[in-house]
Amino acid sequence: MTQKILAAHAGLESVVAGQLINAKLDIVLGNDITTPVAVNEFNKAGFESVFDKDRVAIVLDHFVPNKDIKAAEQSKTCREFACAHCVSHFYDVGKMGIEHALLPEQGVVTAGDCIIGADSHTCTYGALGAFSTGVGSTDMAAGMATGMAWFKVPTAIKFNLTGKLPSNCSGKDVILMIIGMIGVDGALYKSMEFTGDGVRSLSMDDRLCICNMAIEAGAKNGVFPVDDVTLSYLNGRSERAPVIFEADADAEYEKVIDIDLSAVVPTVACPHLPENTRPAGELGGIKVDQVVIGSCTNGRMEDVEAAYKILKDKKVADGVRCIIIPATMRIYRECLERGFITAFIDAGAVVSTPTCGPCLGGYMGILASGERCIATTNRNFVGRMGHVDSEVYLASPHTAAASAVTGFITEYRGA
Repeated sequence: MTQKILAAHAGLESVVAGQLINAKLDIVLGNDITTPVAVNEFNKAGFESVFDKDRVAIVLDHFVPNKDIKAAEQSKTCREFACAHCVSHFYDVGKMGIEHALLPEQGVVTAGDCIIGADSHTCTYGALGAFSTGVGSTDMAAGMATGMAWFKVPTAIKFNLTGKLPSNCSGKDVILMIIGMIGVDGALYKSMEFTGDGVRSLSMDDRLCICNMAIEAGAKNGVFPVDDVTLSYLNGRSERAPVIFEADADAEYEKVIDIDLSAVVPTVACPHLPENTRPAGELGGIKVDQVVIGSCTNGRMEDVEAAYKILKDKKVADGVRCIIIPATMRIYRECLERGFITAFIDAGAVVSTPTCGPCLGGYMGILASGERCIATTNRNFVGRMGHVDSEVYLASPHTAAASAVTGFITEYRGA
């Protein structure tokens, strides 16, 4: 499927794994950390304009509202560049959200697109049937100016999904289980293609989560087929007509891995790699100091709703800081209208404006030495969320919320 998309954007009938191509881009994305570097390279190269003001997206989401002077200066650079080049997809305070939740929600990305973003989790948009991948800020600068990027065509691993997830599991448990199976380099520079009868049982939020963490297995991208779930999500939302690509029935894959969704259990990635996975039920003796529910991985409506159902009429355990971050302003508003915010506050949690802050150890939840956090984020490297002697455990919103109530890593077993 990825090869089909890349061939179309390179103007070729077909491509093969390992081939170098120059492809047209539908969207070029940057955030408040990576865009200033790209702007500097853009200016150094002597570029005078962006290739299309409607195909460049800049989202201020990591340190906004600004946490310090440096963050303020970075955001100022983004604002000035967006204004100078009339960038139509510029998202600042009050409009912004976490980029990889915001762009699908706003219809900026769609099926069949070829997308680069100066953020490693740009691979999220494969859930919509697009090719999307993270690049460096220099590639972002060239992409903004020319609307082109070069790629080495990846090989593909096919994940054949069957069955249906248990009610206490989500897409996060699926991708953590897969990374636990194949390792953080198990799909290095490969396309992770998810297919099979089990796909139709996965919601769009599940798919976005799964593709989001493809990079944690080293993948170039993750991608799902376009089906009724995809088209329903895109209908009335997408700025451009979706283009549907399908893998050939006899497509060649490096390997095929069968995944029975009904056998998935609540899964946690222990420090300090996403591949260090264990069933949540085996970790009950591990006390936590902080819980973070949010990020580009799990800050969508289904994620926040899962937390609400668990935290409603309950209390966060003494000594636990529970931070809930809806991924976009639209999600935040829906949480408000549905009474989620009140329930979270009554439970003893705090609710933040959309931000990536704690995920990368930026702000809004930094860990001290010896502290542990269970989070719905995507990485748990040494020092990822603060002090090098702190620990981060990755989990689903179900597991994270249940752990907030008990104060220990807890498998959620349903109502």
